[in-house]
Amino acid sequence: MNQKVVTLGEVLMRLTVPNQKRLFQTVNFDVNFGGSEANVGISLAHMGLKNSHITALPHHDLGERVVRFLNMNNVGNEGIVRKDGRLGIYYLECGAMQRPSRIVYDRFDTTFSYLKEDEIDWDAVFEDANWFHYSGITPAISQSVADVTLRALKEAKKRGVKTSGDINYRRNLWQYGKQPLDVMPGLVELTDYVVGGRVDLENCLGIYDDDWSRNCELVLEKYPNIKAFSKSIRDSHSASRNDLTVVMYKDGKLYTSKKYEMNNIVDRIGGGDAFMAGLIYGLLNLNEQQTVEYAVAASVLKHSTIGDVNLSSKEEIMHLVDGDNVGRLLR
Repeated sequence: MNQKVVTLGEVLMRLTVPNQKRLFQTVNFDVNFGGSEANVGISLAHMGLKNSHITALPHHDLGERVVRFLNMNNVGNEGIVRKDGRLGIYYLECGAMQRPSRIVYDRFDTTFSYLKEDEIDWDAVFEDANWFHYSGITPAISQSVADVTLRALKEAKKRGVKTSGDINYRRNLWQYGKQPLDVMPGLVELTDYVVGGRVDLENCLGIYDDDWSRNCELVLEKYPNIKAFSKSIRDSHSASRNDLTVVMYKDGKLYTSKKYEMNNIVDRIGGGDAFMAGLIYGLLNLNEQQTVEYAVAASVLKHSTIGDVNLSSKEEIMHLVDGDNVGRLLR
């Protein structure tokens, strides 16, 4: 398989409070790394695809640690820019039972927020690429990386590369003077596959209908370039018990996956990114119904793994899709 996906986004250090303690109780943290788009690329790398991730990292040991983390997960260095600054951090307090998990971000004024278009070797990054993926998080961080996102989409289109955007709306991130409606429509005009719920479509595109399929139709009237929409549907019964389904709207038809009951969740962070990676893999290799089944299975398996990233191979995901070896001891 010679497929390559390019992703763009900030990589953060994750500090997790161990043993279900509260943030104000802890005296130590478990350290992981992740970021929405990097999680997608790494997940695809574990499925057998090549990945180049565009990001900026500081010129110190923490930046080097992230480079080694990405390399360890088979992510290429072509899109990594090293410069002065700081690495973003987020703190995770894991919920239990009816107490929800909580995240505290420390990502202001990071190295990534100053990344510029002319610092990236676009030819090297997009060499042999089949797909480019971004999220609504990146253009919310700063004008500079919003410009980088637009440039990346233009570079992808110039080369005939398919594009996807998880246009997740993060209200607290838009602090540099622009609002989503100032930026996101221009990005969506260059996006082939869009992931987003009703709230995302309303805040990023100004289009809203109570019925999600009708919402997709309304968006298509304004953005006929879009080939498909998708989203995951999560029913949260407690911090450790969720139900998960994936839907995709394509060519006027709604495809729905089976529903999974996830009990005793190990780590839900990155579940949406695992779904996104599964969706991209499916759109490149599978039919529509197989795609939603593969995407939901990828997300479900992520919930069994500590850290931001789904480490499951395509074979493991397909076993779950087919109902093989579910929960069994393999030896």
